[in-house]
Amino acid sequence: MQVDVVIVGAGPAGLCLARSLSGNGLAIRLIERQTLDKLTNPSLDGREIALTHASQQTLQSLDMWRHLQADEISPLRDAQVLNGSSPYALRILAATAGEERLGCLVPNQAIRRAAFAAVNDCPDVELLTGCTIEDLQCSRQVVALRLSDGQRINARLLVAADSRFSETRRRLGIGAHMEDFGKSMLVCRMSHERSHEQVAWEWFGYGQTLALLPLNGNHASAVLTLPPEEINEVMKLAPDAFARDMERRFERRLGRMELIGERHAYPLVGVYAQRFAGLRCALIGDAAVGMHPVTAHGFNFGLQSQKRLAEVLLDALREGRDIGDPAVLQQYARAQQRASWPLYQATSLLVRLYTDDRMPTRLLRNAGLRLAQNLPPFKAALARHLTQVSG
Repeated sequence: MQVDVVIVGAGPAGLCLARSLSGNGLAIRLIERQTLDKLTNPSLDGREIALTHASQQTLQSLDMWRHLQADEISPLRDAQVLNGSSPYALRILAATAGEERLGCLVPNQAIRRAAFAAVNDCPDVELLTGCTIEDLQCSRQVVALRLSDGQRINARLLVAADSRFSETRRRLGIGAHMEDFGKSMLVCRMSHERSHEQVAWEWFGYGQTLALLPLNGNHASAVLTLPPEEINEVMKLAPDAFARDMERRFERRLGRMELIGERHAYPLVGVYAQRFAGLRCALIGDAAVGMHPVTAHGFNFGLQSQKRLAEVLLDALREGRDIGDPAVLQQYARAQQRASWPLYQATSLLVRLYTDDRMPTRLLRNAGLRLAQNLPPFKAALARHLTQVSG
């Protein structure tokens, strides 16, 4: 089988890239280990995605936004950062950036479903589900693939979009810097007595980190970060005992809380690939950069990485150039590194600072928040970044 582009991984990044490239005379194949039924009806994984205005516009341009239900979209008006038990908070207001809101929250499940629905309408995109890559060889002329179901495919370009633990990246011989934060993240939906006023919380406590993502009504996605063994104990609590435990952790600032649905736990590992392009291959999404969720920009960066690659490839196509040309792919790689490296490093530094519970660091954390709160230009710049980040 001879095709133009093979994308490995039918998650949001891979599906969005396929949709971005569709309609330009390219034969596109998506390879996904999950079954077609799981792509059509993705399971709830507990994750709520904070979308910037730029990301919403991208999803609209890809004809995916219309596949979302109105009640799946929750406005994210403002944000606040808290430290320890102090009632003092750094408040980030959308209004200082000239916006009514910082962005919106949409379940990861809904985004996956919408992305699949949009790609499923594309006649030039073929999904190969329930299979994996058994052998992969890249040369100057072609990428030769052998799949687990016996199919053989030759492609002009291979794109890895198969998670931060990408097996494709490894097969391509591209290493990655991995930072294991030694913590696990528990996510779940909860109802609560007092209104969150559509404000997101990032709460760096002592010995724990909490986040609150405001959903519609008096509902929220609660995120608890602890060492893995402690998360395991919290996961074992009965629903009512868990709700009382979360009330205590949130210092009852939201009143009575109740668990809605299931709890999900994930390891916290940051990933940054050593390079974003190679011989007739490129990396996008988490396969390129897997962000710590503290800034809530991992998905936004992944979405913009596929947009950046698609623009470079389509420019080359219009100019009659080979889409697998090293110069074309390096143009993408350089742009992706410029966009992602500063925030990736800043995020890691922020996490190290605000999870260090030694007394000198506690004092520095408090001083930093107070200084930021009293610098309106800094707060306005931060709000503009949060609303319009484009990778």
